[in-house]
Amino acid sequence: MNALPASANQIMIRKLESIVTLSEEEKQALLALPITLMDVKSNHDIVRTGDHPTQCCLIVEGFACVYKLTTEGKRQIMAIYVPGDLPDLQSLHLQVIDVDIVSISPCKLGFIQHQDLRDICERYPNLTAAFWRETLVQASIFREWLLNIGQREAYTRIAHLICEIMLRLHTIGLVKDNTFDMPTTQSELADATGMTQVHMNRVLQALRADGLISSAKTKLTIPSWEKLKLAGEFDPLYLHLSPSRAV
Repeated sequence: MNALPASANQIMIRKLESIVTLSEEEKQALLALPITLMDVKSNHDIVRTGDHPTQCCLIVEGFACVYKLTTEGKRQIMAIYVPGDLPDLQSLHLQVIDVDIVSISPCKLGFIQHQDLRDICERYPNLTAAFWRETLVQASIFREWLLNIGQREAYTRIAHLICEIMLRLHTIGLVKDNTFDMPTTQSELADATGMTQVHMNRVLQALRADGLISSAKTKLTIPSWEKLKLAGEFDPLYLHLSPSRAV
């Protein structure tokens, strides 16, 4: 018999447990946290620049991203979000959103009222620390992305990004036999890594030719994790994962 899919609350717990240790009481409190679910299509605006949210969004299924636009309309994707992520957690303390967050695949989203988050944090100080640690990890990922875009060669840059996505999905149980769903388009990957779409296509072809990745539709397989890590100069330290979640 197949296991039942994880609930939104369970996905959030899995993610937090990848970076902190939670007590049973804290996990039960998170399981009881009210979360309103919504299914959205790809390219759906989750929050927009200038919004004043009263709730935070949890990615339950699918991928989303955060981006900013130049005055000429050029897009820079600054983060890719996977299940378990809370892309606008900062809205709990910042009244105005200064970025756009959009789904880049069909998504199931969970919305948590700010007041419910504040209440649970007041009752469980370790959960306050867990959410604070989550924001610090996101900041660490931003720093690594800056290095990736600014200093690594294109081939290494893409190998590094694929390593990161795989490991983040692995921590919440969404990788099997080094295969996982990565529903990002070449255009989105190009916008995330400061490359043209043509250059991105060439790099992906080179990674395939070298046997570092294989793909079928949105499924990506990594034949050798160690070889891909080497190609991407990937050190997972910046993800600050619990030792039990390492690959």
